[in-house]
Amino acid sequence: MRCTFHGHACVEIQSDKHRLIIDPFLTSNPSATVQAVDIKVDTILLTHGHGDHIEDAAAIANHNEATVVAIVELADFMSKQGVHSTIGMNLGGGAELSFGHIKWVPALHSSSYSVDGQNVYMGNPAGIVMQIDGMTIYHAGDTALFSDMKLIGERYKPDIAFLPIGSFFTMDPVDALQAAKWVQAKHVVPVHYNTFPPIQQDGRAFVEQLAHSCIQGHYMEPGQTLNTADWSVN
Repeated sequence: MRCTFHGHACVEIQSDKHRLIIDPFLTSNPSATVQAVDIKVDTILLTHGHGDHIEDAAAIANHNEATVVAIVELADFMSKQGVHSTIGMNLGGGAELSFGHIKWVPALHSSSYSVDGQNVYMGNPAGIVMQIDGMTIYHAGDTALFSDMKLIGERYKPDIAFLPIGSFFTMDPVDALQAAKWVQAKHVVPVHYNTFPPIQQDGRAFVEQLAHSCIQGHYMEPGQTLNTADWSVN
């Protein structure tokens, strides 16, 4: 399996038979090394409805005839944007989909999108736990630290976790380090930082702190890929 970081919270996952992208934000992302037209996927997963997570979702879905999977209110919004195939779920819900199993878990954040100058409610924010090709992946979405992350670790034992560290809107590195300990992932990648001035953080320093706690972290530049066969970044 290959996990490519496209900057901010956007992660593309390539398994043996499927390609997925989580929270596609490329057009207005100053750190992105690709554009929406470059993305080739069959499934799009959205953790919540903020523009820096869904900006390119409809365009990518329509270009690829891909399915958008999200919390039900956000999935309904995507349908109204012309996306032909959507799956709306909710917190605690799970399903076997084409690529594997998905489970929606809590995230402490908000979720809205500006439409004609008005903020429209996009359902609850969420994290995602996926089982794909024998691997368990946890993408925390945008979230504060919360103690039920211990339960996520105990129940799902992720192979890899993508955790926000930017502060201001999400966890800071100190809270994310605690989250990494609770989630018990074998591998941790910091995300959602350095895209904009308010969320400037040192990803390398965070990975060093993970190592001090005997957790394998991976610093990734936008455009780099983590290969789970040997856990190399290139």
